[in-house]
Amino acid sequence: VEINQSFPKEGWVEEDPKEIMQSVYECMERTCEKLSQLNIDISNIKAVGVANQRETTLVWDKETGEPLYNAIVWLDLRTQSTVERLITKTPGQNKNHLKTGLPISTYFSAVKLRWLLDNVDEVRQAVLSERAMFGTVDSWIIWCLTGGRNGGIHCTDVSNASRTMLFNIHTMDWDPELCRYFDVPMEILPKVRSSSEIYGWMVSSVNACLGDQSAALVGQMCFTEGQAKNTYGTGCFLLRHTGTKPVMSDHGLLTTVAYKMGKDEPTCYALEGSVAIAGAVVRWLKDNMGIVQSSSEIETLAAAAGSSYGCYFVPAFSGLYAPYWEPSARGIICGLTQFTNRNHLAFAALEAVCFQTREILDAMNQDSGVHLTQLQVDGGMTSNRLLMQLQADILCMSVVRPTMSETTALGAAMAAGAAEGVKVWNLSPGHLPHITSEKYEPQINSDESEFRFARWKKAVQRAMNWETTEPCCNANVNVSKLPPSDQLWMTLL
Repeated sequence: VEINQSFPKEGWVEEDPKEIMQSVYECMERTCEKLSQLNIDISNIKAVGVANQRETTLVWDKETGEPLYNAIVWLDLRTQSTVERLITKTPGQNKNHLKTGLPISTYFSAVKLRWLLDNVDEVRQAVLSERAMFGTVDSWIIWCLTGGRNGGIHCTDVSNASRTMLFNIHTMDWDPELCRYFDVPMEILPKVRSSSEIYGWMVSSVNACLGDQSAALVGQMCFTEGQAKNTYGTGCFLLRHTGTKPVMSDHGLLTTVAYKMGKDEPTCYALEGSVAIAGAVVRWLKDNMGIVQSSSEIETLAAAAGSSYGCYFVPAFSGLYAPYWEPSARGIICGLTQFTNRNHLAFAALEAVCFQTREILDAMNQDSGVHLTQLQVDGGMTSNRLLMQLQADILCMSVVRPTMSETTALGAAMAAGAAEGVKVWNLSPGHLPHITSEKYEPQINSDESEFRFARWKKAVQRAMNWETTEPCCNANVNVSKLPPSDQLWMTLL
């Protein structure tokens, strides 16, 4: 069920917490209806799992059950000035100073929570009166499903907690020093649990919680060190299983908790490359530019062009994430000629998703020292066959798509069914089923792939350092001392 996003100001992205819950209830109702149509008794449902946007941030009132502000979505940029200020204060202005496995970035929850505490009076008052609860989307959903203000369980799992910048990925708990750094009261934080256990009860129990990308890793059955998957949704997220010890990146990737499949099970970690804009570029072409009428139309348009004809699109609408972590970057389209039409733009948009994945894969190969030989993919965009072929061409390797591409939901279900006290199936390697898949092989030579990738990298450099939080102009400028062309612009301004 699609959730609406609102954009109150430039760079701001919000969602309605009540609409999020309504979508959950609607999905559950529709699922039960479909099971009944298949003559499956819904009393056979043993467990419910949750997969969610990991960094989207909410605060609500535990007494009234009401959200205290809209959910601030992971793509939101309102905290850019806060991030710049924090980085300036770190030794050597090092954005990786916190050693959380995450750079200081607008992406993660701590700076969003800090903004809410600083700017929303209802949040401040709720904290002072000990009524405030903080959480990512999983915490909000679990709290509501298990009773809400009437005894709801306030918890999260390790994969979501590791995306807040408040969590110590070595001790596996909230870090008092980090909470002091961001001036976040620890009493508003949810209890941290494993990814697969019984958290609480509703009509059925809630037994699993995974951040969406960890859930996709599970759904792709990447339970062995070295296995990797890439999910193509609003953004694009490549995760590589690194075993039971966190591996810190030297090439712009994140170190994150992959999952912990039970209270007494080991924590497994992953290296992650995060791309902010993937499927969102198609929505932008449709909603903002009117270039396509539906998301599925982009494949037809791009296929008609067959090439971008030198047009390159860097969709840095929210800055650039991995491997750059550059919030000042902004989107550009370059290489335009009079020949360029909407078909070429559609092709360039799809190529942009593939180029961004290539950058992450290169960084991951450098960090691990072991090159992937094929890429497992999933998510809504993988239904676009042209995109999958382009990805194989640009990576110069096989791309493998399972026939059931919604592995995020599948992963949450797998973790729920494997929880202690449920155990309707076993996720140990010997018990995993064979998954049917579709494979795409490269169809261009590596020289052409490298040439196109090099042009893309050139476009990326032009997108850098575009936006700052400095004022756009100074009211005290002496216009008469400017060059004539600048005098004209200042007069117009």
